[in-house]
Amino acid sequence: MNSIGSTIKCLRKAMGVTQEELAGSLGVTYQAVSKWENDTTLPDIMMIPALATYFGVTTDELFGYKLNVMTDKERLINFMIKNQILCRKDVNNVNDVRPDYYINSERFTTNAQISKIGEAFADCIRENHLEFDTIMGLAYHGIGFSAATAVALYQKYGVTTHYCYDRQRPDSRGRILCGHTPQTGERLIIIDDVMGTGRSMDERISQLRAVADVRIEAIIVIVNRCHCLTEKSGTVLMKEKYGANVYSLITDYDIQQMQKSGMIIA
Repeated sequence: MNSIGSTIKCLRKAMGVTQEELAGSLGVTYQAVSKWENDTTLPDIMMIPALATYFGVTTDELFGYKLNVMTDKERLINFMIKNQILCRKDVNNVNDVRPDYYINSERFTTNAQISKIGEAFADCIRENHLEFDTIMGLAYHGIGFSAATAVALYQKYGVTTHYCYDRQRPDSRGRILCGHTPQTGERLIIIDDVMGTGRSMDERISQLRAVADVRIEAIIVIVNRCHCLTEKSGTVLMKEKYGANVYSLITDYDIQQMQKSGMIIA
C-alpha cells in the first residue's frame, strides 16, 4: 500500500498541478506539501477531507486503498457529466446496451466550464504536435470553444496564435469572418463541439476558402459521432476533401470503459 505522501504526489502529478498550486488551494505553504510528499510529515487530520475533495477521490483512496488515478480524459468525462454537459439519452431498445450520450453545448455557461474545455482542446493540439497559424471557431458554439483554446494555448504553453470565427451571415460589408482574416497558405485548426456527417462544416470551409486558399490542418471536436452514421462520416469527408484529420476529446468507447470500471461519478 502506498503512503499518503506518495499518493498525494501521484494525484497531484496526474492533475498536472504544482506543489505551489496545491498549497495555494489548501491554504498551506508549498514546503508543507513537499514534506507530505517526502513522507517527512503527515497532513493534519483536518486537512484530509479537503485533500480528498481537491483530488476528487475518497479518503480511502487518499490513503492508498483501491487507488485508481484518473487520466485527463476520464477526468474530463466526469467533469462534463457532473455539469450536465454530457447527457445520456433515453434508450427505448432494451437490447441496445451501448450508452448513447449527447453533448449539450448550451450548458457551457460559466467561465470555469469554458476554461476547462479550452484547456482540453489546447492539450490535444500539443499532444498531437499540430502545426498551425490560426485557430478558427464555427458559429455558434465553436466561437467560445476556439476562443478558450487560443487563451489556453497562450497561458499554459506560451503559444501566440491568430484567432478568428465565422459568421452565420455576412455583415453589411460582406465579411464572413471576425478577428484575424486568414491569408492564402495559412494553416488552420477548426474547433467545434460535434462531428457528424460533416456536411455543414464542409459548406463553411468552402465559404472560407473562397476568401483565401487556406490549408485545414486539423479539426478538433469534443465528440466524434461517426460511429452512428449510415452514410459517409465527416471524418472521412474531411480527410478525402481537405486532407485534414479529425481529432476528438472523448469517444463513446471512453465512456463505456469508464462505466465498466465504475469510474463515472455522476
